[in-house]
Amino acid sequence: MKGKFDNEMKLEFISKSNNEAFARIAVAAFAAQLDPTVEELADIKTAVSEAVTNSIIHGYEDKQGLIKIICRLKENEIIIEISDSGKGIEDIDAAKEPLYTTKPNLERSGMGFTIMESFMDSMEIESILGLGTKVTMLKKIKEKVEESEQEFQMLTNE
Repeated sequence: MKGKFDNEMKLEFISKSNNEAFARIAVAAFAAQLDPTVEELADIKTAVSEAVTNSIIHGYEDKQGLIKIICRLKENEIIIEISDSGKGIEDIDAAKEPLYTTKPNLERSGMGFTIMESFMDSMEIESILGLGTKVTMLKKIKEKVEESEQEFQMLTNE
C-alpha cells in the first residue's frame, strides 16, 4: 500500500469509548472528498467503529492507551489504518471467525472482523503479542453515473 497518495490525514486519541463516535465522524468527513454514496459512507463508518471498538475493548482492556488512525486517498479509494499499542491478538485466524470472542459477557460480541470484511473491499490484520494490532482496510468508491448526478441536482435545485 505504498506509493503516492492524493491526500492523507492522521488522527490520534485516547482509547475511551466516547472517542469511537469522533473517530467514525472524522474518517467519514475525510472520505467525503471522494463523493461516496450514503451507503458507502455508512459502510466506512461501521468498519471504523468496529476497529476502534476492538482496540478499546480488546487491545487495551481496562487500561488506557492511544489509538492511531491514518487515512489515505488515492484516486477513488480510501485506505484506513487503525492501530493500537495494546496486548495484540494471539490467533488472528481464530479472531476472524464469526462469533469468536474473548469477551463472551459483552453484547454483540464476535462479529467485528466479519463486519469489517463485509463492509470494506479488503482488510488486513497485523498483530504482535504485547506490541499491538494494526487493521488496514480499503474501500473503493464507485464512479457515479451522470444520470444520477443530474437527478440529484434536480432534487437539490442546483
